[in-house]
Amino acid sequence: MSHSIINVNDLTVAYNNKAAVRHLNIDVKAGSLTAVVGPNGAGKSTLMKTIMKLIKPTSGTTSVMDDTSKKALKNIAYVPQKGDVNWDFPATVLDVVTMGRYVHKGWFKRPNNEDKRIALEALKTIKMTEYKDRQISELSGGQRQRVFLARAIAHDASIYLMDEPLQGIDITTEKLIIDTMKNLQKQGKTFLVVHHNLNTVPEYFDYVIILNKTVIASGPVKEVWSEDNINAAYYEMM
Repeated sequence: MSHSIINVNDLTVAYNNKAAVRHLNIDVKAGSLTAVVGPNGAGKSTLMKTIMKLIKPTSGTTSVMDDTSKKALKNIAYVPQKGDVNWDFPATVLDVVTMGRYVHKGWFKRPNNEDKRIALEALKTIKMTEYKDRQISELSGGQRQRVFLARAIAHDASIYLMDEPLQGIDITTEKLIIDTMKNLQKQGKTFLVVHHNLNTVPEYFDYVIILNKTVIASGPVKEVWSEDNINAAYYEMM
């Protein structure tokens, strides 16, 4: 069995003294495609943001490659929810994708020709080369998601955290994103993905975390993806 690359230990996060998640214990296996599913308000985005050190936990820890410090985040490419992004920011598609290279050089060093080559290769992978000079604000929702995946690819990270990357996009873009994720998985990359469509979990993912403020079930899809566990998360705890 593969080793754990992300560990969440007894994690509780509260907003205004109200728990968003309680006592989470999660191990994400290296090289896995792991879905995080649960109803609205289950704490899925809170989990992702806490792993990224964007939210401070009330108690418990998160670690990446056995490191609890922010230094470990250089190994993660993070794709936030679309609503968390300022789409009016004046930047071209190529500018946004090239930002994925900054983790390797710092924000104050200009990208060189090699960085631009990697960014263009990432755009080619997700079939967006022809849009490289387009302003990000001019793109459709599906195109924007492709661009943010390309930025993550340009980062060349070991781990990808993606918060609802398939929400509100066309089926062609969805298939392209899933195919790209599976190809990167073959290269040893790890994905932790907040996902909303329960019907596609068995097709797209090999591991799943079923969440509703606490962990209802976690493990290989073939073992824990059951009607009982889904009902426990979506209906019994409401």
